[in-house]
Amino acid sequence: MTATLTNTTLFRFATAGSVDDGKSTLVGRLLHDAKAILADQLEQVAATSRDRGFAHGAFDFALLTDGLRAEREQGITIDVAYRYFATGRRSFILADCPGHVQYTRNMVTGSATADAVIVLVDARKGIVEQTRRHLAVVSLLRVEHLIVAVNKIDLIGFDEERFVEIELEAHRVAAELGLSGAHVLPVSALEGDNIVDRSERTPWYDGPTLLELLETLPGLAETASADADFRLPVQLVLRPQGGLSPEIRAHQGERYRDFRGFAGRISSGTVTVGDRVEVAPSGLSTTVTGIQIAGEDAASATAPQSVTVTLADDVDAARGALIAAAGTAPTGRREAVVELFQLDPRAVTAGTRVLIKHGTSTVQAQVVEVLSRRDLETLALDDIAEALAVNEIGRVRLRFAAALPLEPYARNRDGGSLLLIHPADGATLAAATVIDEP
Repeated sequence: MTATLTNTTLFRFATAGSVDDGKSTLVGRLLHDAKAILADQLEQVAATSRDRGFAHGAFDFALLTDGLRAEREQGITIDVAYRYFATGRRSFILADCPGHVQYTRNMVTGSATADAVIVLVDARKGIVEQTRRHLAVVSLLRVEHLIVAVNKIDLIGFDEERFVEIELEAHRVAAELGLSGAHVLPVSALEGDNIVDRSERTPWYDGPTLLELLETLPGLAETASADADFRLPVQLVLRPQGGLSPEIRAHQGERYRDFRGFAGRISSGTVTVGDRVEVAPSGLSTTVTGIQIAGEDAASATAPQSVTVTLADDVDAARGALIAAAGTAPTGRREAVVELFQLDPRAVTAGTRVLIKHGTSTVQAQVVEVLSRRDLETLALDDIAEALAVNEIGRVRLRFAAALPLEPYARNRDGGSLLLIHPADGATLAAATVIDEP
């Protein structure tokens, strides 16, 4: 366990699991017991539970997150439900993801930016096919922390032997998929055992509760981002005619007329005035001469702060460029092999023309070839694949109309992430991660 954190840190997590494993109930119970629900919402959910004759007591916790009418009518989760809450130790953004196979793409959406994923397992069923599918997605997205919550422990009489059996199986499957350090804990979302308060009905379990785990696991912003190489995707170039804020204008004084700042959100690393940097994909080098944060001068800045930097030389760094620590900038690439997560019903095939969104850049591209489709049971690649249909995962080769500063996703999640967009209607066709070196 790590040291106690303060509520200034933000932690993102997602829930996943097979159908009826109790994801929405767990999230509702977590919000309820953490006192993150307003009184009027509690009253509304209690009234709805009574009207529908909820069979497990007076309060259906799943109604706190299943917001769509179809979700409430069917008792399932269809879309990703996002919730925001805070405790005395940390702030959270959670994504409650669907469990149905046909909504696996939504699980990809909810987990892509998560620090941790909670995969629920029904204590009566154990590890099932959809559990393996979700663990495979967690592995491919390289989510930092995996939590396996063995739910409905009350329905097996809090049987320690059954829990240990599932725990060993979860660790075995996680190891097969390259996931290490999985946290496995027994919970009852309906009864509240080991969600926020430690349960007296599992005296054989001496690990943390779910909330304790979420409050103490290190987030990406606290680990990799600050120590990684500096990266600033340029979102906007600020010039006097572009309408600088009064604060920046006041600080610049006589320099205002010639001011040229590059604004964006630092995706990783730290930058200090005087640092040598280079601009990708051009490769030009220069020095940081100033940093502004919310209009105030600063000596340094770190991820994930939004900043404006000024440079010593008039380099070409328009929107879509990447300012990086000297000697570390990725070279511009016109082609890449990617792991593709198909999100749209329209299949991706060789010759499909798309728009690629990478960082702050959007360029035209084409799918050169579909290389393989992945078996989500074993993660093995099928070399015979002509197309990737919705919810399928595989590898494709992309060719870009302009060079992009790509990095392998394994080394830099922001630099190795792509979105494939339909050029006609703007729909997101797929998400992708760069898997190969230049």
